[in-house]
Amino acid sequence: MKVFKFGGASVKDAAAVKNVASILDKFAGEKIVVVVSAMGKVTNALEEIHRNRIKGEKTSDLIKTLKQYHDTIAKELFGDNAQNRLHRVHALFEEMNEKIGYPRSTNEDADYDAIVSYGELFSTALVHEYLSAEGFNVAFADARQIIRTDNRFRDARVDWGKSGMGAEQLKAKFEKHDLIIIQGFIGSDAMGAPTTLGREGSDFTAAILAYLLHAENVTIWKDVPGMLNADPKWFADTIKLDKISFKEAIELAYYGASVIHPKTIKPLQNKNIPLFIKSFIHPEAIGSVIQEDDTFDHLVPSFICKANQLLLSIIPKDFSFVVEDNLREIFDFLSQTGIRIHLMENSALNFSICIDKDDHKFNRLLDLLKPKYNFRFNENLHLLTARHYTEENIKMLIKDKEVLLEQRNRQTIRFVVRPVAV
Repeated sequence: MKVFKFGGASVKDAAAVKNVASILDKFAGEKIVVVVSAMGKVTNALEEIHRNRIKGEKTSDLIKTLKQYHDTIAKELFGDNAQNRLHRVHALFEEMNEKIGYPRSTNEDADYDAIVSYGELFSTALVHEYLSAEGFNVAFADARQIIRTDNRFRDARVDWGKSGMGAEQLKAKFEKHDLIIIQGFIGSDAMGAPTTLGREGSDFTAAILAYLLHAENVTIWKDVPGMLNADPKWFADTIKLDKISFKEAIELAYYGASVIHPKTIKPLQNKNIPLFIKSFIHPEAIGSVIQEDDTFDHLVPSFICKANQLLLSIIPKDFSFVVEDNLREIFDFLSQTGIRIHLMENSALNFSICIDKDDHKFNRLLDLLKPKYNFRFNENLHLLTARHYTEENIKMLIKDKEVLLEQRNRQTIRFVVRPVAV
């Protein structure tokens, strides 16, 4: 049994959905769990609906546009039979509308998950309908009944024991079906409330299911030829990494490599399940593989750029030294707000961290810090990372940039920088 994951770009329109079908047709007769993300930019649209709901602003026009987007894809897939194939999608929209009409809860993150999780439900309903119409032997599964988590909304942690019991439901479906379509990114807590695994969490879903089902391998289908040594959006002359180790992939994901979700690798490493990164544009191409062997890790330098970063320095108001008690309290605040540190440094009197700019979380953190700490921060920064670097790489990396913070060891160098206008 294999696990395939198709992201938003691979199901963004009718042509893309047909392409998914053509890829699956190449594996006819094999047992495959097909993990699907929300179509195109649907998650962003649902986030906007959620924000408007919080502010008490109108959501109906946004919902109408979102529904028309899915209806248009259905019409291009099914022609005159579209309405007969849209029952499940329309039922989901009615269900979402009903939830939006409920009074807001006291937990904004729970409300977020309740709304944003519909993106994957819409997409899998449409993809399942199309594959069924095309004659595939395919079953539909609801990830909320399979992936069980805690109630840390927007970044839920997997309950592996309960999820293992849920995975037995998928195994049973393989007795009669070759393909199972299931949502990425979403699950549910012990009370049945929808949860999400963090943005881009569909990769993690694929890894969870592969681990629980003892899959032969996992393939993530992307719009790139494989895992590159840098994001072409930020760096020229990128090189495809044909083979890297689990360890190297974990390092790159931790530092912000966008091609894989940071949590994806560990469950695969634990059971030595290879992860393939392949192009849905050229599915016949070899792509990249992430596996146990680390022989090739050092051969090609890798570069990562994380934009929209914020550098925060925290200083005790009484100008005492930053000691373990301060750090324990600060880390507790970070845990409460769900903020992840990308880089940190402390001196005698201050503790500095580089984090993603998320106004909601950041303002909550500042409220917690204010009673005991002063703080200052810089915004609109980039965090640059180089693995297996050379001095020439470093010069290239920081050219025309103001360096605010630097850290280096034998294999990795990192810079918090402000781009300098030319």
